[in-house]
Amino acid sequence: MNLRVLLIDDHTLFRVGLEGLLTSRGIEVVASVGSGQEGQRLVEELQPDIILLDMRMPGIDGLGVLKLLRELDIKLPIVMLTTSTDENDLLESLRQGAQGYLLKDMEPDQLVLALRDIVSGKTVVAPDLAPILAKAVQGGNTTEEETPETSPFSELTPRETEILGLLAEGQSNKAIARNLGISDGTVKLHVKAILRKLDVHSRVEAAVMAVEQGFSKNSVNTNN
Repeated sequence: MNLRVLLIDDHTLFRVGLEGLLTSRGIEVVASVGSGQEGQRLVEELQPDIILLDMRMPGIDGLGVLKLLRELDIKLPIVMLTTSTDENDLLESLRQGAQGYLLKDMEPDQLVLALRDIVSGKTVVAPDLAPILAKAVQGGNTTEEETPETSPFSELTPRETEILGLLAEGQSNKAIARNLGISDGTVKLHVKAILRKLDVHSRVEAAVMAVEQGFSKNSVNTNN
């Protein structure tokens, strides 16, 4: 599969180096630009398969560009490629709709595999950041004022709520099926329903949203 990438990063040397790296691995860089404004202009014109976006840029930073593109209803995958290992940057990027959060010191082949996974529909976080994400998901701040009436989780069935709690612990579909005594297929159907009701696109986004809205394991209803 020929992958077409739009690269937005204000560091010229990094852009040139990354473009060469990607090209040598059969990935087409349709444009390599140094500002979010220029990148935004080229997205609709060039129709790339994926956008690689730096976090720290003058003018509009990466999060600002990400938010703007989502507000313009740009649905193609957007990946933050950054040096930032800050938990807030990671969680805010996922909350704003990034399908990936990758680090600039990743191994080249690891980066290429991650990009292909993201284009296929997965949300990928750099392996080095997995402990940070897990900690945030399992021990995030709770919102005392949240009630069932205002909570985005109020539409979930008891079983969906239970499965979301297990997702937030990082359990796979197979592990959830084993724990609950149901089939993998049934778990997949429940996960699809959870994502639809929460209006998110991935398990990671659902887990992050659960933390931000004060969802905790204590709120899990274990009724069938």
